[in-house]
Amino acid sequence: MSNLPEAFVDKMKGLLGPEYPRFMGCFKNPPYQGLRVNTLKITIEDFLSLAPFELKPVPWAEGGFYYGDEDRPGKHPYYYAGLYYIQEPSAMAPAELLGVRPGHKVLDLCAAPGGKSFQIAARLKGEGFLLSNEIDASRVIVLGENLERLGVRNAAITQETPGRLAAVFKNYFDRILVDAPCSGEGMFRKRPDMCSVWSYTLPDRISVRQKSILKHAAEMLAPGGRMVYSTCTFSPEENEGVVDWFLKEHPDFSLVEDVHFKWFDRGVPEWVNGSPELVKTYRLWPHKIKGEGHFMALFEKRADGGTSSLPLFYKRRGISKLPVEYECFMKEYMREFIEDHLYVHKDQLYWIPPSLPDLSGLKVLRPGLRLGTIKKGRFIPGHALAMSSRKESVAQTIDFSSDSREVMQYLEGFTLTGFDGKGWVLVTVDGYSLGWGKLSDGMLKNYYPKGLRRVLT
Repeated sequence: MSNLPEAFVDKMKGLLGPEYPRFMGCFKNPPYQGLRVNTLKITIEDFLSLAPFELKPVPWAEGGFYYGDEDRPGKHPYYYAGLYYIQEPSAMAPAELLGVRPGHKVLDLCAAPGGKSFQIAARLKGEGFLLSNEIDASRVIVLGENLERLGVRNAAITQETPGRLAAVFKNYFDRILVDAPCSGEGMFRKRPDMCSVWSYTLPDRISVRQKSILKHAAEMLAPGGRMVYSTCTFSPEENEGVVDWFLKEHPDFSLVEDVHFKWFDRGVPEWVNGSPELVKTYRLWPHKIKGEGHFMALFEKRADGGTSSLPLFYKRRGISKLPVEYECFMKEYMREFIEDHLYVHKDQLYWIPPSLPDLSGLKVLRPGLRLGTIKKGRFIPGHALAMSSRKESVAQTIDFSSDSREVMQYLEGFTLTGFDGKGWVLVTVDGYSLGWGKLSDGMLKNYYPKGLRRVLT
């Protein structure tokens, strides 16, 4: 790459010394490309038997795979069925390090575009809940679309500042992921356009924001809980420097080593005149692994003091009586009846994760799984309900092969003809959900969301 900022090059030369030529050599090679299998929908074994891609495992992420240069997984129908998420391989590491288990209460504080939230949801396996937060208005929409496509049920999405969340969730979450906004140096190979916004003073300036975010995250972690701080930059000011500051300001926190993460280098305390404890942090160097540049630190909060409890969302705001329109739809078109933990907001009906706390006063994009819309005496099922349903859970399905013209036409929004039956039907590709259609007079009216339609043929 010839467009690397000169000040960045000089800085890395000073930090890396003899390793600098190897580091610079990696910029001559293309970035690695990866995807992660969605185990909420398909087993890894079944996916490998179906996938028409050249796949090799990412060693630090179960279900993570590199794909070949000629593969185009973003244009394949399986992508729209949510069978995988396209994710840079190094970016798979922070959520793995977090150590989420089923039943945990988890916060992804800077969640867009949603890859790490999806990893967390897969680890939860439908138990506990995930709060995915993103303050940026455009990015939070993308976050919602991704979690919807991937069939994540037990997640709520908020658009809030860390400070406003901290005022509600004191000592509350079992796990918190802080994938902080950063100077993005680790993405220069993948995103050369980021070089143009970098400056020598940017790391120092952005570290102020990182410290504020991490401070509020610490307030929300329950005693005994764990928190991962990660960035996609090489800058010591944003990495070891922020961690060193945090440990000095928060003596109830300590760094934790994970013996399974043997693929990565350790942090360098000398770069920030920091504590020797900083060797317990992790650096992902693109000249040493098959991935881009990242940094990670795993914190644990001292297990003394009480964990806070909050009123449950569905007990405060849930409905006790099923809407008639929804009940009729469920009885006619679904084999699995969702009737508990329901919530109505205006004309939208949601299923709420049972352990989700009340979110009153917060800006909520989605409080749970959007089941559909109640409109003019009828129920229109939502795309999220389709994407979280299996073919066995619905009364009618139309299945297309992944290499058929019909599946491409459906994803592009066309009305299709030549079908028997009447009413709502789940459209699938090789047995996996794509969206809703409605049968009438031999035609399949297309209910694939207009904002998601793409020209694929």
